[in-house]
Amino acid sequence: MDENRLPKGRRTLLGAPPPEAASGRELILASASSTRRELLAALGLPFRTVRPDFVETRPPSLAPADLAETLALGKASTVGKRFPEALVLGADQVLVIQGEIAEKPADEAAARAQLTRLRGKAHVLITGVALVVGSHVLRVEHEATRLTLRDFTDEELSRYLATGEWKGCLGSYRVEGQGLKLFSRIEGDLFNARGLPLLRVVNALHELGFPLF
Repeated sequence: MDENRLPKGRRTLLGAPPPEAASGRELILASASSTRRELLAALGLPFRTVRPDFVETRPPSLAPADLAETLALGKASTVGKRFPEALVLGADQVLVIQGEIAEKPADEAAARAQLTRLRGKAHVLITGVALVVGSHVLRVEHEATRLTLRDFTDEELSRYLATGEWKGCLGSYRVEGQGLKLFSRIEGDLFNARGLPLLRVVNALHELGFPLF
């Protein structure tokens, strides 16, 4: 993947769900992420969160966008089996830097190494989203955002790491927090960079008949 070109989001319809497929159904967010929960809650939609009992596997043969969609669908499907009458939303994110998929940092040393590698360069965050009802897959999509970190100093890096904000974060930063100060440019959906492409989710819900108001 070329980080200098922003990949287009993809919308995949699997099967032919009726236009009111989501009407009258409970919405469940299949996620353990507090950020995704906060983003979805900001829309004022009624929903609840269920932690997916899903073991991630990352086949190296999958392209980043395909991997993000596969992981999102895995989360949604796992919860969909437990709540077959609900509309279940799953999401997962991958980070691509210089053609490689990055992992979350295990410790501060790993976070320092990752941010040092990202410094002054562009990378891409791809979020896969999936909507299912039981075993019926209604929608699988992804959104991509390109982010460029500025050439921050080693002292600035150390000060950011001292905040502890990077813990558990893909890319070793939290763009909705102090991590935003590390960036020079963000191209694309900022909500997507935070973990959930809200416009894409809203449009999918609307098209499937889920009431937005």
